[in-house]
Amino acid sequence: MHLTLSAAAHRLSAASEPQGGFAGWAAGLVETFGGPGAGAAIALENVFLPLPSEVILPLTGFAASQGVLSIASALFWTTLGSVVGAVVLYGVGAVFGRERMHAWWAKLPLVKASDLVRTEAWFARHGTKAVLLGRMVPVFRSLISVPAGVERMPLPVFVALTAAGSLVWNTVLVMAGYLLGDQWDVVGSYVGVVSKVVLALAFVALAGYVTLRVRSRRRRKP
Repeated sequence: MHLTLSAAAHRLSAASEPQGGFAGWAAGLVETFGGPGAGAAIALENVFLPLPSEVILPLTGFAASQGVLSIASALFWTTLGSVVGAVVLYGVGAVFGRERMHAWWAKLPLVKASDLVRTEAWFARHGTKAVLLGRMVPVFRSLISVPAGVERMPLPVFVALTAAGSLVWNTVLVMAGYLLGDQWDVVGSYVGVVSKVVLALAFVALAGYVTLRVRSRRRRKP
């Protein structure tokens, strides 16, 4: 027999307490506002990277398993929140613009204008795949919105790709929380490992790029 809404909300809070303040805050939003609360939390997660979706989404799935909201509501509102947060970052990129990007890039050490031009050309060719698949990669799922705005990807295309990619990501994590029940927080551990691997690879790539640039400049010196 399903728990009543109030009993489910109480159990949701109790299950969230060991995770610390953030899980409790997210649980409070879901308990109080249901799907819209989960959507608001995900929208903020997209804009502020320290807020982890690997906590919010499984927690929302657990809430659905306890009758606080339906799976359909969980997926609709979290995907809408993902789109809203992504559009905010897209707007930041659009306001910053290509001219400011080039001016800022020119002031950076160890880079050349041609590097940025090549990056723009790459995004022009692969931007749709980058936005779609980037929504399923920890960390980059938020950051990819900024270059899309800088390059002025058509907003309807950006929204459609973001919604599609976010729906896949959200469905996987929400359903994991739904199926795991009280052990929903296990999802965060696995996704956290993936996030660290992604960040480590990005750091290695950046370090390699800087090393190559430094060596190239030394060779060019008389």
